[in-house]
Amino acid sequence: MNDLENQSNQLTLPNQSNQSEISKQDGCSAQQVFDSKYGYAYDDIIILPNYIDFSTNDISLESRLTKNISLKTPLVSSPMDTVTESEMAIHLALQGGIGIIHCNNTIEEQVQEIRKVKRYNNGFIMNPIVMSPNNTVQDVLDNMSRCGYSGYPITQDGTLDSILLGIVTKRDIDFLEDTETLLLEVMTPLSDLITSQVGCTLKEAYHILVTHKKKRIPIIDSDGNLVSMVCRKDIVNRTDYPLASYNNTTKQLLVGAAITTHPGYQDRIKALVDSGIDVIVCDSSQGNSKYQIEVIKYLKNRYPNLDVIGGNVVTIKQASNLIDAGADCLRVGMGIGSICTTQNVTGVGRPQGSAVYNVAKFARGHNVPIIADGGISNTGHIIKALSLGASTVMMGSMLAGTDEAPGEFIYKDGIRFKKYRGMGSLDTMKVRMGARYLASSVGVIVPQGVSGEVISKGSLRKHIPYLTKAIKHGFQNIGVQNVSELHQKMEQEEIRFEVRTLSALQEGNIHHLYNYE
Repeated sequence: MNDLENQSNQLTLPNQSNQSEISKQDGCSAQQVFDSKYGYAYDDIIILPNYIDFSTNDISLESRLTKNISLKTPLVSSPMDTVTESEMAIHLALQGGIGIIHCNNTIEEQVQEIRKVKRYNNGFIMNPIVMSPNNTVQDVLDNMSRCGYSGYPITQDGTLDSILLGIVTKRDIDFLEDTETLLLEVMTPLSDLITSQVGCTLKEAYHILVTHKKKRIPIIDSDGNLVSMVCRKDIVNRTDYPLASYNNTTKQLLVGAAITTHPGYQDRIKALVDSGIDVIVCDSSQGNSKYQIEVIKYLKNRYPNLDVIGGNVVTIKQASNLIDAGADCLRVGMGIGSICTTQNVTGVGRPQGSAVYNVAKFARGHNVPIIADGGISNTGHIIKALSLGASTVMMGSMLAGTDEAPGEFIYKDGIRFKKYRGMGSLDTMKVRMGARYLASSVGVIVPQGVSGEVISKGSLRKHIPYLTKAIKHGFQNIGVQNVSELHQKMEQEEIRFEVRTLSALQEGNIHHLYNYE
């Protein structure tokens, strides 16, 4: 028998008994990928598919934002002045996420944006804007311009918990030339109003609205004092947006706000807390500083029931310091945003895939969720961020350019754009003198971001459902039905990854087309 025949006899055929010993696992675990000297971005890795035995309708995207706050949709808008003001926060919350109002403004301006969100959708509106009969039509017009509301209750003292006299709506003042006319002369009197008593339920209020074909109902007590309002639009929103993010106590939409660590932060924090804020974000590109640690400790000592998001961090040591200070969540990411130049300017940062995995792994041991902040340019990146341990993702460029983002549209060559700028860009730093980047208020300004333009993405009403549906398709391909299961299977090494070559990355993108839509 020759050597070749000997070798053939020693070969094991595929269906023989030791087949069961052959591992059926392809790829690598997350730990195997990231326990190396290399840093990986989202595009450097790909998730391997698994077995599907459920539909996308069976998938829940509910996840924790902080230790104490959960969202039905794991999407958070970045606190940038070209991304998040009240319109973004309102419509993202209606879709199950949360918006973080930027702080590149005065305290009063930021508080006003928060109040717009809080007044938008509440079922029972506990803090309606109230006027007195001695207010003028001009006062109503000013409030309409500022807040957008079309109806205002009139009470004896012009305050809540005062005797209801009537209501004034846009219909009452249309075509009036004398804007100094007193509301007493134009309001719809109480005798012509449909009201309800304290104690009625939203269901009962809805029945009254439908039966009497009214837009709003004042709620009064037994003495005739105004207690709250119910608006048709609010109840409709609760039906149309079943995933909406609400505060469990006030039933108002959830909203967050950013602060800096510069002197005077105490005044801003107090004003934000008084406005009903749900979560505070310490906004810094490098959060592991004595300044932020002092702010977090101040917040947790002064407002122990208010959740605080610390960051940004990319290493375990950074994360440990902020968790020890009391952070209820961490933002993870440094220098990886589409308009951020921190890594190029300073040479400091970390690839986002590695940052998310390592910080999430450490924070999970302390029951602290993380937000993957930056580097998200498609839904595949969102799925990868969640697969590596993030509980939510924060987006800037993915939301900039939507109808709800701040700013006016610009038209160039028939294409619609909106301005988008980094919070470390020269434009922004001239306004806030680099507070996010711990820059000195004097001397040379060194930008760590750029300004640009992004193509219009339309309304969040269509954009967010598209994103969430795509995320669910990703979960289905991975074989998980929720974020908790995704994290659990990642830890148990059932979620498998591979590192991609440049050719593999190109192969996975659109290619070899003359043009496409």
